[in-house]
Amino acid sequence: MLIHPWDAADEDEWRSWLAGHDFGELVAGGRGRDLPVVVPTHFVFDGAATIWLHLARPNPVWPLLEEHPRALLTVTGDYSYIRSEWNTADDPALGVPTSYYASVQLACDVRLIDDPEEKAGLLNRQLAHFEPDGKRTPVSAVDAPDRRLLPGIRGIELSVTEVRAKFKYGGNKRPEDRRRIGALLSERDGPLDAEAAAHLKP
Repeated sequence: MLIHPWDAADEDEWRSWLAGHDFGELVAGGRGRDLPVVVPTHFVFDGAATIWLHLARPNPVWPLLEEHPRALLTVTGDYSYIRSEWNTADDPALGVPTSYYASVQLACDVRLIDDPEEKAGLLNRQLAHFEPDGKRTPVSAVDAPDRRLLPGIRGIELSVTEVRAKFKYGGNKRPEDRRRIGALLSERDGPLDAEAAAHLKP
């Protein structure tokens, strides 16, 4: 993706933002493929450089990851449409609309997980993240019903090798214009407007 200098996110910024997000798209291209496979998925990020997720065994992504164990995990959020008349300090009839959003793209080495004990550990890690107050018994590789269910999934461990992070929130605009747009977002109060407006605060 295109990242202008004023949209670039530093390491602390993207790590902090990603810690609050756990759903993205896993993109795998394989070798010599016309188009990649894109898989929407929940994931768990350790805050440093490792991500875990699991997918159903029939998923079409497996042959591509086996052929070429590299993938991109892309996470986008806090997005909002900025109306044309908002995006100018001059004649509103000549304004140009834009989009505000945060996007983090993580290039990763892929390790596939098929060992039952390791898959159980991965699922327990995900349950601890998504259901910290949950009533689910810890997943077991040897006890029913998990022993029967575990072969139906495969785990993935992603080791992050490169990050491209873009926080597009009018970083090239004057502070007063950013405050004005932030106020307009708060007033409109549409889906994710509050999240986008939060990025415009000093």
